[in-house]
Amino acid sequence: MDKGATSSKSFQTHFVDIHEVLPEEEEEDEGVSKMEDRVVKKGLHKPVKLRELKRPQRSFSRQVSLETGFSVLDREAKAKDERKVLQRSGRSFGGFDSATRVGGEARKGDFDIFRTKSTLSKQNSLLPARKERETESQRTEGANGLDESVNNSVPAGRYFAALRGPELDQVKDYEDILLPKDEIWPFLLRFPIGCFGICLGLSSQAVLWRALSTSPATKFLHVTPFINLFLWILALAVLVSVSITYLLKCIYYFEAVKREYFHPVRVNFFFAPWVVCMFLAIGVPPMLAPAKLHPAIWCAFMGPYFFLELKIYGQWLSGGKRRLCKVANPSSHLSVVGNFVGAILASKVGWTEAAKFLWSVGFAHYLVLFVTLYQRLPTSEALPKELHPVYSMFIAAPSAASIAWGSIYGEFDGCSRTCFFIALFLYVSLVVRINFFTGFRFSVAWWSYTFPMTTASVATIKYAEQVPSFLSKGLALSLSFMSSAMVSVLLVSTLLHAFVWQTLFPNDLAIAITKIRHVKEKKPFKKAYDIKRWTKQALTKNNSVDKEYNGENERAYELQSGHMQRVDAIWTHAESRS
Repeated sequence: MDKGATSSKSFQTHFVDIHEVLPEEEEEDEGVSKMEDRVVKKGLHKPVKLRELKRPQRSFSRQVSLETGFSVLDREAKAKDERKVLQRSGRSFGGFDSATRVGGEARKGDFDIFRTKSTLSKQNSLLPARKERETESQRTEGANGLDESVNNSVPAGRYFAALRGPELDQVKDYEDILLPKDEIWPFLLRFPIGCFGICLGLSSQAVLWRALSTSPATKFLHVTPFINLFLWILALAVLVSVSITYLLKCIYYFEAVKREYFHPVRVNFFFAPWVVCMFLAIGVPPMLAPAKLHPAIWCAFMGPYFFLELKIYGQWLSGGKRRLCKVANPSSHLSVVGNFVGAILASKVGWTEAAKFLWSVGFAHYLVLFVTLYQRLPTSEALPKELHPVYSMFIAAPSAASIAWGSIYGEFDGCSRTCFFIALFLYVSLVVRINFFTGFRFSVAWWSYTFPMTTASVATIKYAEQVPSFLSKGLALSLSFMSSAMVSVLLVSTLLHAFVWQTLFPNDLAIAITKIRHVKEKKPFKKAYDIKRWTKQALTKNNSVDKEYNGENERAYELQSGHMQRVDAIWTHAESRS
């Protein structure tokens, strides 16, 4: 007992000597001494360690000023806050190196996770100091730690889960991204593969105006061939500029290009450059090229398309994570239409058998894709309920198929007319719902949805040549006017967004999603019928509980009444004996 008291006294004396003791601390010290006395009274002979009994206290030294002490506490509190995980959803992992940010501005290294590996290593080798190289490596390791590996392919289902919209270009609110949202990204990183849609719209217009100037069905219009020449040169210039820009993106930001390739919608736009080249070869002005083109042109443009087609169709057929029923969307028609456009070009260079082969391959896959999209299998990802310009892709394949069949066999016969009538019905079914196409945000990808209208117009002109009548010619003029007006509206909108409003290329958040979800999706509120069903279940459960409770009460009452009857019988028997 004396030993415990001595230790407690020495502890108190030692504590008072060095630090300022607050009233709360004195109470805690008395509690410690009482604890020691209890231990000694119980007969525990083990030595008591004061460090185990005493909780660590924050106290101020006499040599430290009060202001400095508060700054220390504030620093510790901030350190604790930084260690906490963000509870809100929709985080941005762009600021990996918050310590290296100066004045809220991100360094250029924030976007290095999407740079080409060779370019990044060369850039790091040119850094002036070893310290900066170490900082860059730490930043890169931290970035890779958040998403395991940015270079690995993102599953197709992850894009459907993290993105929304018909083009899957908008990130859901609860999803995280790898790059900062509140900063403007480099231009090449914001330049999407969908820009080749501009080339598709302009090159198909060149084909349309060549048909209007050379077709016997529209000879009464006296269309000048210079319109075809102007559109062809404009489409060629846009194709060259877009190709050079995207080639630079492949050189400097190849990881971002890989993200676009694994995107279930944007992968189809990798077919667009070769389709544009074939459109330009078909719609070349007569004054610039001979009547029959060289077969080498067809080989140069159709070769890359065919190899990419083998890759995509193999994924559809093999039944993996990118099987057709999982990734099918209206933009998938771009991977089919090129077969019909290649068949048209093959017939123009004189390779009829190659044209028949491509037509057969394209039509077989078009039927499968059309049925998959039309019935919307339960295993496939849900398509948006709202109408959108992306739905015009449904009319591209049958229109191109009708033109290709007529070009191969030299006449617009029954098979060509069948495909044309399918395209015409789909066209009318979309036009009558024109009000549903409003209210969508403008995107560069809209350009790629103009060439189906143009292809349907060219098919109508071919039909008017075979069946000349007032109705067929009027239909051809109407569809041609609608497609040209749509391209003109998109051209003006593109120029306004690019040079006036400067909103043509926003941050491409779709390529910056994480490979796995870091924040769980919040469950939506229960619907009315769910609440009604839950209420019915709760009432049924309560009624059953009440019935059980009432039954138990009845049994208890019966037992009690039986017991009372027995007691009365015993008393009656006792009284009779007495």
